[in-house]
Amino acid sequence: MLDAKHTGHYIEGMRKLAPSERARILHMLCEGMSIRAITRLTGASKNTISKLLVDAGKACMAYHDQFVRRVKASKVQVDEIWTFTYAKQKNVTADAPEGAGDTWTWTALDADTKLIVSYLVGQRDAECALEFMHDLRSRLRNRVQLTSDGLVTYLTAVEKTFGADVDYAQLVKIYGEPRFATGPDRRYSAGECCGARKHRVTGNPDPREVCTSFVERQNLTMRMHMRRFTRLTNAFSKKVENHAYAVALHMMYYNFVRLHGSLRVTPAMAAGVADRLWEIGDIVALIERAEARASEGTKRGPYKKRNA
Repeated sequence: MLDAKHTGHYIEGMRKLAPSERARILHMLCEGMSIRAITRLTGASKNTISKLLVDAGKACMAYHDQFVRRVKASKVQVDEIWTFTYAKQKNVTADAPEGAGDTWTWTALDADTKLIVSYLVGQRDAECALEFMHDLRSRLRNRVQLTSDGLVTYLTAVEKTFGADVDYAQLVKIYGEPRFATGPDRRYSAGECCGARKHRVTGNPDPREVCTSFVERQNLTMRMHMRRFTRLTNAFSKKVENHAYAVALHMMYYNFVRLHGSLRVTPAMAAGVADRLWEIGDIVALIERAEARASEGTKRGPYKKRNA
C-alpha cells in the first residue's frame, strides 16, 4: 500500500501543485517531452499537466506582448513552420473541431541577438501574414533590413505594414529532387536546395545580409523542444488553442531562460529586453501572479458605459 507521500500526486485535483513541481513539469515540457511521458515520470495527471500548460501559455503570451517592445534590431528574418492539429488537412472531416488541419507558426528573429521578436500561430494565408507583420512592426523601434522566403503573401503584408520604411528583400530558394532518397524514403525527404535568388523588393537592403539561415535554424530548435512538432508520432496537438499555448511557453523559454549556444547569454539579455538570466521558477511566478489577479475578481469600473 502506498503511503501519503507517494499518493500525493493522485489527489492533486484536491490541492495546488507546489511551485517546485510546476517548475519541474514546465522544464520537461520546454525540453521536448510529451505530456504522457511527464505523467509517467512525475505521477501528475494528464489533465493537471494540460491545465498547467494552458496557464503558462497565457502568462507567457501576456508577458511577451507587454515587454517585448521597442526592440532595437538591424536585421530581421521571418519564416513559417508547418505542423498540424487534430489531423492532417487531407484527413479533416466535417465533425472535426475548429482549427483542425494545417497549422503554421510564423516567427520573426533578430539575426544579431537571436531574439524572437514576434510570433503567430495561424494559417499560411494573406490575413495571417498581414496580422503577423503588423505585430512585428509594432515591436520595432527603428528601421530594419527584413528578409523572407519567396511566399507571395509577404509582399502585400510588408507593403501595407511598413510602407517605404524598411529595407526588404526575398530569398527565393530553388529545390530539386533529393539525390539519395529512393523508394519509401522519398516520401519523407525534402527537396534538395540547388540554388537561391536574392530579390530586392523595397528600400536598399544589403545583398550580403539577405539571408534566412538563422530563422530556419530556429525552426529546428522548435521541432526539438516541442514534442507537438515532432513528425511521424502521435504527439501532435489535438486543440489549436493548446498548440498556441505550447508555442508561447517555448518562445518564453527560448528568449529568457535558455542560454544561446553562440551568444552565451539569452537572446532577451542580448537584445536588452532582460537584465538577468531567467529560471523556470520565474515563469511559475508569472502564473501565480496571474492566478492572484484572477482570484481578486473583476472590480467595477469608474463609470458604467452607456448603451448606444
